[in-house]
This record gives sequence, structure tokens and C-alpha cells, in this order.
Amino acid sequence: MKKSFIKISWPNNIETYAYEGDDWFSTAEKAGLEIPTGCLTGSCGACEIDVNGETVRACITTIKSKKEKILNVSLTTDPFWET
Repeated sequence: MKKSFIKISWPNNIETYAYEGDDWFSTAEKAGLEIPTGCLTGSCGACEIDVNGETVRACITTIKSKKEKILNVSLTTDPFWET
């Protein structure tokens, strides 16, 4: 089965492309962004991002198209993790 090629629009106005199933961390890095990390098991929520209005935890979620032509990403900020 061929993987879908997905366009992603980041909050810094950069657009990148990824394959369905790619991880969010390396894809964000290609856009010049760093998604915060914490536990890397999905428990703490430090890596939460909003994808087309749906909150996902980047450490336990891969990129999925859900038939949208473009994924719009917003980075969630949590005062607990800010320095």
C-alpha cells in the first residue's frame, strides 16, 4: 500500500511535506521548529500540538491525512513547561 504524501502548514508560515506515518518531531525540525518533549510516552502532554483543530500528542501519534488536503499545525503552549 502506497503512503500518502501530505502537505503541512506550520505556525512559522513554512510549509513542508511528509508521508503518512512519519513522526511529528523530525517533520517539525525540517520546518525549523522544535516540539517540546517530556516523558515521550504520552502521559505528560508536553508535546501536544493542534492539527486542524484536534489536539494530538506528537510522541505517540504519527502523521495522518484524514483526507484533508493540508494539515494546519498550531503549537500548544503550557505555562508549566515554559522557562
